[in-house]
Amino acid sequence: MKQPGFWDWEKRQNKLNEKKDLLVRLNELIEWELFRPLLEQIHDKPRKSNAGRKPIDVIVMFKLLVLQQLYNMGDEELEYQVSDRLSFMQFLGFGLADEVPDATTVWLFRKQLIEQGLIEPLFEQFDGYLIEQFDGYLIEQGYAAQGGQIVDATLIPVPKQHNSKDENEQVKGGEVPSAWQEKPHKRAQKDTDARWTKKGGKSYFGYKNHIGIDAEHRLIRRYVVTDAAVHDLQVFAQLLDEDNESDSIWGDSAYRSEDTEETLELIGFDSQIHERGYRSHPLSKEQKQSNRSKSKIRARVEHVFGTWVMQMGGKLVRYIGIVRAKAHLGLKNLTYNLMRYTFLQTQAAD
Repeated sequence: MKQPGFWDWEKRQNKLNEKKDLLVRLNELIEWELFRPLLEQIHDKPRKSNAGRKPIDVIVMFKLLVLQQLYNMGDEELEYQVSDRLSFMQFLGFGLADEVPDATTVWLFRKQLIEQGLIEPLFEQFDGYLIEQFDGYLIEQGYAAQGGQIVDATLIPVPKQHNSKDENEQVKGGEVPSAWQEKPHKRAQKDTDARWTKKGGKSYFGYKNHIGIDAEHRLIRRYVVTDAAVHDLQVFAQLLDEDNESDSIWGDSAYRSEDTEETLELIGFDSQIHERGYRSHPLSKEQKQSNRSKSKIRARVEHVFGTWVMQMGGKLVRYIGIVRAKAHLGLKNLTYNLMRYTFLQTQAAD
């Protein structure tokens, strides 16, 4: 086996660039410095001492979290894969001699983002819909919300809890079972925020990611994270995007009620939400046809969740508690938008 040299490394890098791998395109098309002002806020708290190693650049740490979402990896797996994969090192700007941040460093950086409430602002920074005097990166690049909006929710599974019936009743009542209080390590492994729900006759345990996308570009414009038992209609108002250039809104029948229809009409939205049939009042032939027509556009939202499953390693959340779940899903939603943006830009250039 010959001794690898500098030119071998460069040759391999050039081959990766020629193939226009997703990570190469992300590096080329995303303005990563856009996120620096928000990310630097984690350093606002003065250090107790100037001794020790300097903090790793926040953009590098942020890109590590993006990698984690792209491939649905835990912290330990992320550390290993960055050390092992040339494409990951190139994405982060690492050479073979550079030290890879360990799992604890990644965990601590994410923890700081959560504690300082920076996950949602990072998502908003890319779109810009809640930032005063800022049009948003997507808007500036010609991707303003257009074509109306589509709302939907997907169940996010977490590891099931093997609790007794009494323990589950106490958790639902907001109490911590006494057996858990005596064993803090056991308590730390119990997710008391996740809930059970049923869909299609099957039970699920975890959370829900409620999203609103624009029908034209299929970019996520709004999101809300709840436990799995929260009905879709309860957070519907939080998903409404008044900045969309079209007033049309699509959703499945879970979002339909008389009050909702009246409210949407009152505030100027054009409801394209599916109608629902009941045992004593089945849908008419015309209503079924109307639903089928609406589905042609509403189905676009499935592209988002399909991308999660087929390209981003699935939907499973490894973290315990709704605070961590919100952070994970917020980063997942942002990472999807980064991917979708690179696809739109690449498509426009072809």
